[in-house]
Amino acid sequence: MVRRRLSAAEATSTGQRWTDVIGVVVAADDDALVLRRDPARASAPGAGTEVRVARAEIEAVKQLPPRPRRTGRP
Repeated sequence: MVRRRLSAAEATSTGQRWTDVIGVVVAADDDALVLRRDPARASAPGAGTEVRVARAEIEAVKQLPPRPRRTGRP
């Protein structure tokens, strides 16, 4: 999970300062991280797509635990 600082325009339009990108890191360099959005969140916009987050926009990075397995119970 990467917490990304929104640009001034994004913050003004959304009323928020940050957004979270949940996914798997597929590339990293001195300038940015590239994450593949979590495909298990199929209802989320952009699921399975790759997102490049510039280093200057990154507020925090956190490793999330594995998703719990479904047991088939309602």
